[in-house]
Amino acid sequence: MATDSSLIHDLPAVTVRRISVSEMSNNVYLLTSKKSGLQVLIDAADDAAAIRSMMTEAGADTPCSPGLHAVLTTHQHWDHIRALPALADAGVALAAGGDDAETIEQDKGVSISTKLQHGDTVSYDGISLDVIHLRGHTPGSVAFVYPVEDGPTHLFTGDSLFPGGVGKTWSEEDFRQLIDDVEERIFSVYEDDTIVHPGHGDPTTLGAERPKLAQWRERGW
Repeated sequence: MATDSSLIHDLPAVTVRRISVSEMSNNVYLLTSKKSGLQVLIDAADDAAAIRSMMTEAGADTPCSPGLHAVLTTHQHWDHIRALPALADAGVALAAGGDDAETIEQDKGVSISTKLQHGDTVSYDGISLDVIHLRGHTPGSVAFVYPVEDGPTHLFTGDSLFPGGVGKTWSEEDFRQLIDDVEERIFSVYEDDTIVHPGHGDPTTLGAERPKLAQWRERGW
């Protein structure tokens, strides 16, 4: 179950919480608006009870707590969507990459209300996230960008970017597509202090990973 340790960033406008769930050690992230109390979840990976506990804890971030408003999914893989049906209550918006949405809908019997494309922005009351399409790990993998005024950008990358490399791919073509997208759409755009929140494991920064890009491309994974 979630504890106070789930709070990882207390930012000017939002708090960011994280728990790790399941035997796959999936990261589940929760952003809570300090203005409205509205909550946005990134990757309902597993263990709906633990996620709800984190949501309850996050309610203390603000006097007004309307609860969960949206669940954003970084990609279609089974280990990132197991708790999605349990959290897809009436009034909760579901969003995922357009090229993964149909698979998620068929797998979990849910309706993806927002099918995301590269360059989109999802905006809720007090929370706004930019969308980056990162092709290769899955056709519709997306990352979510939370910019912070006078502070590092926060980047939620799913399984497309980790400390030490890009996500798993299943062909040379997919790897080239993913490494190209990661270089062009992330490293060429965002500063070194950008914090990377991956789908599994610990966070990193773009500055820590940037010197390794050529090595990743040469090794092919």
